[in-house]
Amino acid sequence: MSRSSHFANGLMSAFLVILGWVASCPAAVAQTAPDVMFEHMTWTEIASALRSGTDTIIIPVGGTEQSGPYIAVGKHNVRARVLAERIARQLGRTLVAPVVAYVPEGGTHPRTSHMRFPGTISISPAAFTGLLEGAAESFHVQGFRRVVFIADHGGYLSYLKEVSAHLAHEWGSDGQALYVAPYYDVIGTRYAEALRARGLGAALGKHADLSDTSLMLAVDPQMVRLDALRHAPLPGISDGVYGGDPRGATAALGQIGVDMQVQAAVDALKRVR
Repeated sequence: MSRSSHFANGLMSAFLVILGWVASCPAAVAQTAPDVMFEHMTWTEIASALRSGTDTIIIPVGGTEQSGPYIAVGKHNVRARVLAERIARQLGRTLVAPVVAYVPEGGTHPRTSHMRFPGTISISPAAFTGLLEGAAESFHVQGFRRVVFIADHGGYLSYLKEVSAHLAHEWGSDGQALYVAPYYDVIGTRYAEALRARGLGAALGKHADLSDTSLMLAVDPQMVRLDALRHAPLPGISDGVYGGDPRGATAALGQIGVDMQVQAAVDALKRVR
């Protein structure tokens, strides 16, 4: 057999091996789910999505703040983005806006609240509400009928409600501006109750506690410093942990809360639709 024949036979064998591997791995040939992230799309893709029935955009509001010695300061931003994507996929006809990472976190002169710690970024309430209104109006004039705010942090909820009410009044019947309260509220209610039912009530606090840390582990464990978490002394306010004990946090416990948040938001938005 000639050298070229050997080469051709070798190529054919390799092709058959690859073909067999692909056939045995359905995931390898499955189509990738459509991207719902606004910032990953071109303007023509966004225009096409609007023409095809996409009518809703979620603005995830996070925040950059200290969360004790164990959790990276972008905690709220990562959680809000990941969960907003899950909500959008379940809801359908929905995109996710870039995360709002700059929020009111306390005073700077003097330094108060989370601003007492390095790693926190704070803006004024006026700057915050102006940012939200500008972003929402940008989406509204592009053709999104429904602009939805979700909040991963309790410190600015009153501003989200204020902005939503103002925009709803301005737009009238021409569109909807919504703050989805169940997304955040479920953490302090049903999720807290589920943890107490497991005998973990004493570990719950107000910030960077067992529930907060577990939620982060479920969404992105790289954001949690496990060694520091397991070996540190019992946390206190001086560590930036407001009550509770996060050392028993696990991704499995966090997944309970994550699933509750996503479902609560999806259910609320389906009712509105």
